[in-house]
Amino acid sequence: MGKKTGAIITGGDFQALGVVRTLGMKGVPVMVLDNGPCISKYSKYCSAFVKSPSITDEESYIDFLVDLAKTRKVENWVLYPNCDYSAYILSKNKKVLSDYYRVTTPGFEAVEIVYDKKRTYQLAEKSGIPIPKTYYSGSIEELISQEIEYPVIIKPAIKENFYRKVKVKAYLIENKEKLIEIYDYVSTIIESSEILVQEYIHGGASNLYSVCPFFKDGKILTCIVGRRPRQHPMDFGHASTYAEIVDIPEIKSIAENFLNLVGYYGIGEVEFMWDERSGQFKLIEVNPRVWGWHTLSIAAGADMPYLLYQDSLGEAIDIQATMKNAKWVRLLTDTPTVLIEMLKGNLRLRDYIRSMRGKKEFAVFSLRDPFPFLVEIVLSLYLLKKRGF
Repeated sequence: MGKKTGAIITGGDFQALGVVRTLGMKGVPVMVLDNGPCISKYSKYCSAFVKSPSITDEESYIDFLVDLAKTRKVENWVLYPNCDYSAYILSKNKKVLSDYYRVTTPGFEAVEIVYDKKRTYQLAEKSGIPIPKTYYSGSIEELISQEIEYPVIIKPAIKENFYRKVKVKAYLIENKEKLIEIYDYVSTIIESSEILVQEYIHGGASNLYSVCPFFKDGKILTCIVGRRPRQHPMDFGHASTYAEIVDIPEIKSIAENFLNLVGYYGIGEVEFMWDERSGQFKLIEVNPRVWGWHTLSIAAGADMPYLLYQDSLGEAIDIQATMKNAKWVRLLTDTPTVLIEMLKGNLRLRDYIRSMRGKKEFAVFSLRDPFPFLVEIVLSLYLLKKRGF
């Protein structure tokens, strides 16, 4: 598969495709692992595809990776997670896997904190980092005894425990009666201790921002800051459909502070919501892996997956200045999102046209590597069912 040390990605969704392309263009052999249909295997930059067991079966998956290293002669290849759960599992088993791979996840102490939003919020609050007002409880009785200002949202502390079953990230709650009803329902799916009730920050996706860094030795070495005004669905999105680079030093500083607190390493996405009422950027979550629109960083000059590859091999990393203006679009999901928002009167045609001007990076579409986009269209119904779009 070539002379360079290769890379392995534990999933083949569109996020992985960006990693496959940027590493493959640099001559790095790239292997994609997935347990179902995926688009990354169809990229001309994918050197090999291997069908894997489901990562939800942790023991079988780790055994599979160990056996893969031995049988496919991929020892010391660079191993990338492709979702929060795979980051959690790879980090949890990093000691074992490091005998066979260069594992790119942060240490498990850091991943444990960012994987569980309850722990994320408690650490942030303790450290003076703004978060949405959050109500913790072990029962509905304990919860409603508190003075709650509506509207609020109910969401899980650990997304994977909940999202796989209901395909919903959060519920909007406008009164006490609805809070009791939804809380009772959610508690049949996850433990009450994992249920978070949190203030609803108005403004929706238009106030959604992210800091996406390469973080090492307590500081951000390079990053981009993005605004994400379109997602699907627009209220509590599964993923962004459009993002644009902005320059907000304030949230870069907050993100650096939090990542330093948890002892973070590598690349990731630190999400914030701008709260117009309090005039604060409030921490929402941290994704410890390649995020959905990470190819925007590549287009802007900060090739995060390749920086992580270089650093994993002990090579000197090349930090370059990033562009100030660039945009990212996932056509498959942004097009229906735009149409729905126009029909609702929430988006004007001229504003959409303005958003699409200038340098753009497409999530999947590429004239240089067109086949994954065609396959994504064919697989669209499968993706609808799998991801709950």
